[in-house]
Amino acid sequence: MITFPNAKINLGLQVLRKRSDGYHDIETVLYPIPIYDALEIVEASETKLFVSGIPIPDGGDNLCSRVYNLLGGIYKLSPIHIYLHKRIPIGAGLGGGSSDAAFLIKLMNDYFNLKLESEQMMNYARTMGADCSFFINNKSVFAEGIGDQFLEIEIDLSAYHLLVVNPPIHINTAEAYGGVLLKEDGRNLKEMILEPINTWKETIFNDFEATVFKKFPSIGQIKQDLYDAGAVYAAMSGSGSSLFAIFDQAVCLPDLAKSNQVIYC
Repeated sequence: MITFPNAKINLGLQVLRKRSDGYHDIETVLYPIPIYDALEIVEASETKLFVSGIPIPDGGDNLCSRVYNLLGGIYKLSPIHIYLHKRIPIGAGLGGGSSDAAFLIKLMNDYFNLKLESEQMMNYARTMGADCSFFINNKSVFAEGIGDQFLEIEIDLSAYHLLVVNPPIHINTAEAYGGVLLKEDGRNLKEMILEPINTWKETIFNDFEATVFKKFPSIGQIKQDLYDAGAVYAAMSGSGSSLFAIFDQAVCLPDLAKSNQVIYC
């Protein structure tokens, strides 16, 4: 049984306050995009994870292993082999690991006929990471709390051309949060994201950009290059380092691809 976990982008992101548990309250808009990993499970005598494609830095002990250990322990499941082919860039603000985990929950639900409802699967996914539960329903949402409380919103970018640029730069998420100037008032992301896309350049924001662009000016330059190429809207996704751009028509940007991974969606 096989499935294809997809990536996401943050169309905007605001960091509101630091919580007593060490996390931050945020507001963000999550949108699924057509960049895919491949995930397959088959019957086996012992459970094992096999990873191909983009190497996983920790050697393969990733969220998929944790998902099987969680559900397998609760429901006393038989062993399986898990085959994961990575294409979504890792540590790039695109949610690849979270998507793999959520899609494995859904895949195991079908494979083992667990009959779990969406809310049950979302609760399991939340234990794997703040944005993991987003991929259970996999629809555009306004997210708040630590990024795991969702309100579905209607956003359709299917008429546009999407491009994702992944520079070979690792962003430390804790450092990105540490550099954000917290500002709770004066910006209503939930309302502004519903305005026409050609207004987003002036109204939508990602609070991580100021810190990240200061430390890594080349990432900020990529955003400017995307606007210079005619993007209607461009931004960094999550805490980076990937950026995305929305265009009215298809573009080809070979110069960007010389030093970055460029994915056309």
